[in-house]
Amino acid sequence: MIAADTLRRIRKIELRTRKLVNDSLAGAYHSAFKGRGIEFDTIRPYEPGDDVRLIDWNVTARTGSPFIKQYVEERELTVMLMMDASASCLFGSGPLSKRDYAAEIGSVLAYSAIHNHDKVGLLLFSNRNELYVPPRKGRNHILRLIRDLLSAESIESGTNIGAALNMVNRSLKRRSIIFVLSDFLSPVESYADELSLLAHRHDVIALIVNDEFETTLPDVGIMNVTDAETGQEIWVDTHAPDWLNVFATQSVRFRNHVDAVMLHSNVDFVHLNTKTDYLPQLVRLLQQRARLRR
Repeated sequence: MIAADTLRRIRKIELRTRKLVNDSLAGAYHSAFKGRGIEFDTIRPYEPGDDVRLIDWNVTARTGSPFIKQYVEERELTVMLMMDASASCLFGSGPLSKRDYAAEIGSVLAYSAIHNHDKVGLLLFSNRNELYVPPRKGRNHILRLIRDLLSAESIESGTNIGAALNMVNRSLKRRSIIFVLSDFLSPVESYADELSLLAHRHDVIALIVNDEFETTLPDVGIMNVTDAETGQEIWVDTHAPDWLNVFATQSVRFRNHVDAVMLHSNVDFVHLNTKTDYLPQLVRLLQQRARLRR
């Protein structure tokens, strides 16, 4: 049974994401990804400027007039959403936690895929692979994915991105589009090799979800900070300029390290902040991919 509160959230996200897809994202999504190939569509008379390599010589010989073959892109794709369900993603200094923010992005991407007649699957992971839903089509399937994105509770608190990437690489036999929604707050060495291998076989896009307090802490004096995944506690003085500078420097260094791994693995990525609207950045990323494709 699904709790009434979860049902209301599913309905709210369904309405919002459907509007976002129809108004803003559908065209960018369609243009950003290639189909599996091309398939024959029809034959029409040759017109000046047409590629002579497309002339159908059999029809041309029978009719005495030149005709060309027309092809359309075979659009059906497989999309896999990988969402980090570890304890660090439960953090949020604003109205949304990183997990809720990522769940809405995942819902928008799922609706975009279904709108484009693509299959969509889901993997929720923490320190282990928590839930795997094979790629399928249909509105009921999408509602199930949204329910799982919103309501699934992880058994483990830690994060093992490498194991999740490895599972998806073994599960998907055909080249697919893979969105990884995570804060990537793990040592990059623990997943760099698996990310590179996955990106070699599939089209991988990393949506890196951050909270502003992970790079800049407010000046509230001495405060207790607890690691959500290990339980380790430390006391910090947020009023001390030296400590704040070290914290900010380490945050930037870690972010740059993550970016370097993404670039080395040929993975498209974007940083998203829970207090900002993700849609403009998502559309910009897809439009950039479409331009490169052309």
